Amino acid sequence: MPNYSELVFQYLQSVNSKNTPSGLYEPIAYLLQLGGKRIRPMLTLMATDVFGGDVQKSLPAALSVELFHNFTLMHDDIMDDAPLRRGQQTVHEKWDVNTGILSGDAMLVQAYLALEAYPDVLFGKLTRLLSQTAIEVCEGQQYDVDFEIENETTIETYLEMIRLKTAVLVGCALKMGVYIAEGDADSAQKLYDFGVKLGLAFQIQDDYLDAFGDPQTFGKQLGGDIIENKKTILYHKTLALGTTDQKIQLLEWFEASKSFADGTKISEVKKLFKASGAAQASQKLMQQYTKDAFDVLDSLDLIPEKKQLLVDFANQLMQRKY
Repeated sequence: MPNYSELVFQYLQSVNSKNTPSGLYEPIAYLLQLGGKRIRPMLTLMATDVFGGDVQKSLPAALSVELFHNFTLMHDDIMDDAPLRRGQQTVHEKWDVNTGILSGDAMLVQAYLALEAYPDVLFGKLTRLLSQTAIEVCEGQQYDVDFEIENETTIETYLEMIRLKTAVLVGCALKMGVYIAEGDADSAQKLYDFGVKLGLAFQIQDDYLDAFGDPQTFGKQLGGDIIENKKTILYHKTLALGTTDQKIQLLEWFEASKSFADGTKISEVKKLFKASGAAQASQKLMQQYTKDAFDVLDSLDLIPEKKQLLVDFANQLMQRKY
């Protein structure tokens, strides 16, 4: 089995990129070298491999997915005023907001340029898929912004937001891999659906870990969602399951200032998440989406050994504690 992670890393290192003006390209190199899990590009390689394609041919698409993902992170950090990304300063903190905006824009362009490695017909399919994914991610980001000021949000609208903002890119990464391997349209769609459901499970888990993860390994500011009044699955489940008093307390905390230097807001809201049963319910929902993803995978006619690669990867992903 190919070492997908190493292939992605080596390709990122080998790609010749411009370095002037340094003010544009240094922040891009900085964010990419911070690492991360490289989940999406690895899935592109894996999908190509599973469907019998040449993994080497999927490397430009994997690069495209990784560049696009990091572009969204760079801009998302600005919008959230996040101080940390992968345990290090975010680009707008290390440089400034204008740099983060422009370098992020450049990464988006680079994501499309990477796909020019493919013949015209395949290039067209890949760019159409990336464009559809890109607009959906933007829609999801806008919903996320809207939710901060809207009082009436539901679990259903929240799940649609994270589907758009996070999950569709996981599906896109897998579907690109099937396209490169020349898999059939039905298989490509099923693997896309598998990716979307896995992406939903992943984001719900990320919501949970933002509150209850290990601060030494999580890589982002623990409790950042609480500080920013993000109405995550934990928030919605507390409103759905909590007592009247717990609901009132949660709403009062979310109406309060974002600035609690002593961590009082984080600790008190976490207590509400646990006492209401929201923390446990969120984990159960994550497990359900993971099961749904595996059910889709079971419907695919694949060599068992190849299918197991996807199963093992998904299990490893959903067992993370950070």
